[in-house]
Amino acid sequence: MRFLPLEGDILIIDKPYGWSSFHVVKKVRSLLSSRLRTIGIRKLKVGHAGTLDPLATGVMVVCTGKATKRIDELQAGVKTYVAEIALGATTPSFDLETPVDATYPTDHIDRKAVEEVLCHFRGTIQQIPPVYSAVKVDGHRAYKKARNGEEVELKAKTLQIDAIDLLDYSPTVIKIRVVCSKGTYIRALARDIGLALGSGAHLISLRREAVGDSTLEKSISISEIDSLLSKSPMYIMDEDGAWLEVPPIDFEPSVRRKEEADIKPWHERVS
Repeated sequence: MRFLPLEGDILIIDKPYGWSSFHVVKKVRSLLSSRLRTIGIRKLKVGHAGTLDPLATGVMVVCTGKATKRIDELQAGVKTYVAEIALGATTPSFDLETPVDATYPTDHIDRKAVEEVLCHFRGTIQQIPPVYSAVKVDGHRAYKKARNGEEVELKAKTLQIDAIDLLDYSPTVIKIRVVCSKGTYIRALARDIGLALGSGAHLISLRREAVGDSTLEKSISISEIDSLLSKSPMYIMDEDGAWLEVPPIDFEPSVRRKEEADIKPWHERVS
């Protein structure tokens, strides 16, 4: 694999559980910047094409250099998720980030009822985003207001659900695959499915399988990133249009220790 960080690379990363999207970008930027500094380059743009919550795993598209200009195009791609939803209980964040705040009966729910309800979510839908989200309200992130105990009122958004299928059913947990447009919150979909079933529900696991043409099969793991970005062939173009090779580096242990202190698995960050 060859990298052209300034001309622009697109990395498809399998984001691990507990990592924020910001910290995935930070890791890529740290590795590339450490290597580019050896030849005097200190500025590098790095961004991602679509946030994943810390409790979610799967495809995250990270762009470098000139490829960051394609972020809007890339994140507009259709997304595919596999989600597990617990029935009979709700949480304020609609997932495991916050504790259960209410429980509901589920005796009336069976597989047929779930399949019938899912049908109503196919096509064009209206969805109110979670208050624990990065949506801006009066210039502030909604989740910050929610965590401060402030009331947050968000407007419904028009979304497209191309497919929603039941993969597995039990009286307490369902597993679904969702193919949807940009801006869809699967946490909010779990909330709405619970309501439609005359009960409550919240998301307990989420894996993103694809963002447009970027799939899990094409992704690299976080554990592979160090070796790829520090040792793989890398080139930049000089002012005369000639390609210059960037020498490989040994990623400094001090940087890795700092990263490990900064990025903690979810169970450690909430304990």
